Amino acid sequence: MTVNEELNPFVIAQTQLDTAAEIMQLEPALHELLRWPIRELHVTLPVKMDDGSTEIFHGFRVQYNDARGPTKGGLRFHPHETIDTVRALAAWMTWKTSVMDIPLGGGKGGIICNPKVMSPGELERLSRAYIRQVGRILGEDMDVPAPDVYTTPQIMAWMMDEYAFMRGHNVPGVITGKPLPLGGSAGRGDATARGGMYCIREAAQQLGIKTEGATMAIQGFGNAGQYAAVLGPALLGVKIVAASDSKGGIYNPQGLDPDALIAHKADTGSVVNFAGTDAITNEELLELDVNILVPAALENQITADNATNIKAKISAELANGPTTLEADQILHENGVYILPDFLCNAGGVTVSYFEQVQNAYGYYWKEAQVHELLNEKMTAAFQSVAQTAKEYQVNNRVAAYIVAVGRVAEACKLRGWV
Repeated sequence: MTVNEELNPFVIAQTQLDTAAEIMQLEPALHELLRWPIRELHVTLPVKMDDGSTEIFHGFRVQYNDARGPTKGGLRFHPHETIDTVRALAAWMTWKTSVMDIPLGGGKGGIICNPKVMSPGELERLSRAYIRQVGRILGEDMDVPAPDVYTTPQIMAWMMDEYAFMRGHNVPGVITGKPLPLGGSAGRGDATARGGMYCIREAAQQLGIKTEGATMAIQGFGNAGQYAAVLGPALLGVKIVAASDSKGGIYNPQGLDPDALIAHKADTGSVVNFAGTDAITNEELLELDVNILVPAALENQITADNATNIKAKISAELANGPTTLEADQILHENGVYILPDFLCNAGGVTVSYFEQVQNAYGYYWKEAQVHELLNEKMTAAFQSVAQTAKEYQVNNRVAAYIVAVGRVAEACKLRGWV
């Protein structure tokens, strides 16, 4: 798949960095170092399919920057995966771990495949094949993968088992997002959405918006979107009025029952045709007159073409890279308060970090403790970004970059890299 240059996620990530680097007056060598991955691995994976044939898959692992600690980041199974998308996501993971002030760098992985047409056996063989090739650059103190688009705790379990077989002993901390019986952390499942809700709470307080009864539309009804639908009402008192997935969207201004909608999606494979709703497109959902918009799908959903039509007061980016550079500026000028992706969706990597910590010393926390620590981390990160935005008179995304890049740059300098 060819990625348009203007919508190339890695070009966007680099340009976002360039903007922050200019404001920070970052020295040229350090700026150039931070524009590129430290290392990346491309792999070719032969996998036996259920019909006896062998299919060849291609995958990647990008370790963007490890100045602040081992790289960390999810692994995506997607038919349109590209190396530039993985590079961009690894860059954003670097800034994400930094803005959250956790001692990790950023990494990301991907396999070009369509998991929706693969059997569990085929997915297991693909997962193990990937680890056999990429395992040589993984490790608790090197690089720790986690679930992402179309990967699951079960897939993480297969990968952890394959890595343990290669090493000859159990290594629970090499993979996060694992099932609880294999060393997963309580509170990991809803962590991305929960962290986003904490961010929305802080933003609403700053803007003087009352969340009780506020309207929310969710684009993308996968893992993060479904948890957002449940946690939005539970934690903030918001009313979910619209949701969408790859097959279409639904809208009811009176509100949707999140649990019933999740059950409908589980039964039918989509939110489409949920009782008592009007059909809308993904594009129409983005432009609804709601208080809070939650882009929780894929990259480049809000562009220069539709940004002027966004009516939400807050755009809480649970997806990675849902807003293009031009759209970013338009939204800011129109008074839309953006909670940028690598702040808003950082709850997942934060609880993955908690999982690594628990794996390291073999003692596991109760869910309430995980929630409390996540709340503290998300609130502190939000406040540092909001304060920087005021100090530099910039939008929240640029402010988040200034905070994150500053910390990574300092680590690079202290190590003597530049």
